[in-house]
Amino acid sequence: MRVAVLWFPDWPVQAARIEDEALPGALVTAARHRIRVCSPEARRAGVRRGMRVRQAQAVCPGLVVLAEDADRDGRIFESVAAGLDDVASTVEVLRPGLVIVDAGAAGRFHGSEGVAVEMLVDAAARRGVDAAVGVADEIATALIAARVGEGRVVPPGGSREFLAAQPVGLLAAETSLQCGAALVDSFRQLGVRTLGELADLPATAVSTRFGVAGQRCHRIARAAADRRVAPELPAADLSVAVTPEDPIDRVDAAAFAARQLAGALHGRLRAAGLACLRLRVLAELADGTRLERIWRTREALTEAATADRVRWQLDGWLTSGGSGAIASLILDPLETAPPDPAGTLWRDGTPGGREQARRVVSRVQSTLGTEAVLSPRPAGGRGVAERIYFVPYGEEGDVGRQGSWPGRIPGPLPARLGGGPAHPASLVRLVDAAAGDVVVTAEVLLSASPYVLGWGKESYRVAAWAGPWPVDAGWWGSGPRRVARLQVVGQAEDEEHPRAWLLLWVGGGAGRWRIEASYF
Repeated sequence: MRVAVLWFPDWPVQAARIEDEALPGALVTAARHRIRVCSPEARRAGVRRGMRVRQAQAVCPGLVVLAEDADRDGRIFESVAAGLDDVASTVEVLRPGLVIVDAGAAGRFHGSEGVAVEMLVDAAARRGVDAAVGVADEIATALIAARVGEGRVVPPGGSREFLAAQPVGLLAAETSLQCGAALVDSFRQLGVRTLGELADLPATAVSTRFGVAGQRCHRIARAAADRRVAPELPAADLSVAVTPEDPIDRVDAAAFAARQLAGALHGRLRAAGLACLRLRVLAELADGTRLERIWRTREALTEAATADRVRWQLDGWLTSGGSGAIASLILDPLETAPPDPAGTLWRDGTPGGREQARRVVSRVQSTLGTEAVLSPRPAGGRGVAERIYFVPYGEEGDVGRQGSWPGRIPGPLPARLGGGPAHPASLVRLVDAAAGDVVVTAEVLLSASPYVLGWGKESYRVAAWAGPWPVDAGWWGSGPRRVARLQVVGQAEDEEHPRAWLLLWVGGGAGRWRIEASYF
């Protein structure tokens, strides 16, 4: 097998320029105040990936900073990938900005491998984008060849010799190789500088020390046999399809159809106990034309990731001009496999622990559904629970509610929420020195100084307290709610250190104290 890789360097920047030709040369994309991708002009000025945005702007005053836009990158890349279909029938998209092609099949059709590769480069270049090509016997070797030098062709059987001199850091340069930066740093710390040195290590020792990820890197370094490009694999029919009443001719309708089909597909995959590794998106236009694209990612596709790729594909087809309306849409999982075992989620002090946790969460989300796995985001509010809202894992969510929020709880905030105001375990009793209940009066004052906090069978001697802070919430609606909050520090007789809580007083004369949150 011969594989050709077309790599479009700094694709997010190239996509932004295709969308807006008026953008200047010094251009970067950023996320979370860090530079993600920078143009050659920005690099010449001293801007680097991972640099803080403010630092980059100080280095290059005329720098234009754009937010990351995966939808734009995927949509515009479809117009580039569509041109490659005219040259080869086996085009597989690994990510926006990176495609692989069966160079052997294309070479047999066009007369020679060299002619086919030249036609692939011309098909991309005529759209005004920069591309680098690499050709080798394996997909991973061709990926490295494309990044090493433009137009690098590794002769048949020469992969091991070519890889031997390449720095081991190239494994982390391309995410599609599935070699994390922390793992590559570990190789360097052990004195492994080149892929040839990595290949000379015993496979058993690498697998024992670094697990599956290390074994994958070792296979790449020794040019082990790889899979074919876009093979037709025997598998159960898990495809899903939709034929709308009216052909899809708008981007918003395409986004809705993508989310609907992704949910249906992953429902069938969950029932079969499988995860999708390679997805084919097929669309039949109103005039009978049939469009097709194959997507493959470095890890199993989640429902959200599937919806994103289908949306990018449909957006690209609809906005490319001349494609027409989409009459039917099919999602066909070409390659499936049982989900990988989760293993250890958090490995303190072990490189890649956070990445491992992220992959496990993504697999859980692909099994349970997008809305079943949530992550917290900060928001505005007076209380503790009000300052947190949850969004599906992997989504940024809306910006939290802003405002001064008079009457809000002062910092430092509690570290852990209690059982919630309605949870039975959060019911407590606050008493004074005469064993009388301490309540909040109509003037929002404590009826007496707290002496003991009772929580179930436990009692804590009150060492300090602050408050109460009243909040008259929801008075404008149908369910007004008056509450007051109190900070309390207490210590049990058999404990060495005190504890602290945020108490919530709910109700009027017959109100009760509840634990809203705990300090640690």
